[in-house]
Amino acid sequence: MRNGSLWRRLVGVDQAVVEAVRFEEESEALVVSVRCRCSTQGRCGVCERRCPGYDQGEGRRRWRALDAGTLKTFVEAPAPRVRCPEHGVVVASVPWARHGAGHTRAFDDMVAWLATNTSRSAVCQLVRIAWRTVGVICERVVADARALSDPLEGLVRIGIDEISYRRGHKYLTVVVDHDTGRLVWAAPGRRLRTLDRFFRLLGEERARRIRLISADAAEWIAKVVARHCPKAALCLDPFHLVRWATRALDEVRKQTWRTARREGNRQLANESHRSRFALWKNPADLTPRQAATLASIARTNERLYRAYLLKEEFRQVFTLRGPDAVALLDEWIAWAQRCRIGPFIELARLIRQHRAGIVATLTYGLSNGLIESINTRIRLLTRIAFGFRSPEALIALAMLKTGGYCPPLPGRQAVRAHG
Repeated sequence: MRNGSLWRRLVGVDQAVVEAVRFEEESEALVVSVRCRCSTQGRCGVCERRCPGYDQGEGRRRWRALDAGTLKTFVEAPAPRVRCPEHGVVVASVPWARHGAGHTRAFDDMVAWLATNTSRSAVCQLVRIAWRTVGVICERVVADARALSDPLEGLVRIGIDEISYRRGHKYLTVVVDHDTGRLVWAAPGRRLRTLDRFFRLLGEERARRIRLISADAAEWIAKVVARHCPKAALCLDPFHLVRWATRALDEVRKQTWRTARREGNRQLANESHRSRFALWKNPADLTPRQAATLASIARTNERLYRAYLLKEEFRQVFTLRGPDAVALLDEWIAWAQRCRIGPFIELARLIRQHRAGIVATLTYGLSNGLIESINTRIRLLTRIAFGFRSPEALIALAMLKTGGYCPPLPGRQAVRAHG
């Protein structure tokens, strides 16, 4: 193998001609001087259209490349400018680096892979760059990947949710494709305008193809979905719905405790206070002590035990599918309306308001389970991403990890990423 071919493979600049290699003792760096092949010269750095030359720019410039052993390595080449009819005067593209980057593609891809598969300190120490630079590289790699493959194409079943990424009510709105199991879009905020941005990016034609959307019962999500996807079925997440029933049950427990204290019934007050987890948990998960507590409530506190049975039957609704589940839901609503327990009467009214979304869930079996699992991974990434200047870097890291955009290590074959 000739020396030129060896150096091209070594620093990851296959589509270039190696002119010289030198070692700079002062900076202890290896500098590989290259030039573009004729077929890649004179192209716009943005659209890569062949364009007339404008000037020589600022002369020769350097890009950080993959290290050669223990030595930092730089690629050095001319950086002329061209006049593009669409983008104006821009620096000509080079095949070994993304436009506007100070690192080669191979270096960027290695950093992006490391950022999603190793710790923050490991990335920074291994490649010898600042963590904020890692964030910028992640954004660049994701933007490049999205330009090649539109993640919003072919969406039919999606999930929408929000996740807190920082103290002070800082949220991300995330959208997941249920069919691929991948994160397809995320943006800072959790308001109507935030989700509007997603549907504007999606476009009217692709929005009409969406058939099912899973979400919690947030009003701002329902409004945007009704506006942009009026024919799509909005499936309300069972976990959030059952949590409503659990909260209603806990309110009944608190009412019982307050009444018992006011009347001086210490035994009932203590029993109500200690029964919180016994009432919350599923029957199959109860400890012997909690089962005994629940049995005592059934004997001594009829109102609280009826509230517990209401919660359990509502949970049972979501273990069924189709007409049987809908029939049980309607029976539950009728029972809750006449139960004479204030929190569950209010819950029945709320369930009636969202009946269409609940029926869609019972019919199609779609939930936010997938999106919650992705949210869990994003929460782990928020710890890694601490120190990034903007939420966009966190979003890029999330897209690399859960959106299928993580590139393979340089010189390795791509392995299909799982969301």
